[in-house]
Amino acid sequence: MSRLKVLVDGVAMPEEQARGFWKRFSAHMEANKGDLAGFAKAEGFASVHLTMGPGGAELHVSRDAPQKPYS
Repeated sequence: MSRLKVLVDGVAMPEEQARGFWKRFSAHMEANKGDLAGFAKAEGFASVHLTMGPGGAELHVSRDAPQKPYS
């Protein structure tokens, strides 16, 4: 199984927590297409951005960076 990476303000989330975060993210995005801001708010963050890193998809989460539109 691939590693699911989540960075919170540049710091990697522990792998078990990252798996749960990705699971919640996937469920939210399936039910609420493109609603990154809603997911971030539900998790207590200001923003979440989906990016491609060297190992695949990554979620970059921030407590204060503004949310950008889903693209």
